[in-house]
Amino acid sequence: MSTPDATEDAVRKLMLVLPRLVGRIKRLPLPEELRSLELTPRHLSALSMLLLDGPMSVSGLAEALGVEPTTASLVVTELARKGVLVRSEDPADRRRRIVDITPDSRPVISRWLSPGAHAWRAALEPLDAEQQRLVVDTFLRYEETFTAAIATDFGDR
Repeated sequence: MSTPDATEDAVRKLMLVLPRLVGRIKRLPLPEELRSLELTPRHLSALSMLLLDGPMSVSGLAEALGVEPTTASLVVTELARKGVLVRSEDPADRRRRIVDITPDSRPVISRWLSPGAHAWRAALEPLDAEQQRLVVDTFLRYEETFTAAIATDFGDR
């Protein structure tokens, strides 16, 4: 367990670095080919998972994103209408659909989203598996606590 002073020092550093990081991410220019698509954070999360993990079922995408299958299906439908995703029949189960980034969209999406994945890899690779899990768990706990605080202080938005 860390001391209160060490925790406060860590909080100070994170309260400085996180807004800078968010600001840099928000200023990341959207590639010209994607500007007209009106992509939202949930679209970016879906595209990131498909870029990292490859083609998958809608239920697999829902699981990867931590959302309900109906939410993942909505995101897939929106991205398919925008021409960014393609649905195909699963050869192993014809009732199931597999979604993937279209071949035309993959290079630009990869070029745009890859710096974030590369930065995470560079930050996490020096750590062992337990330390990596601690970092991920800490971010997830922060997100959960922050979301709850916002809901309490400002109402559920």
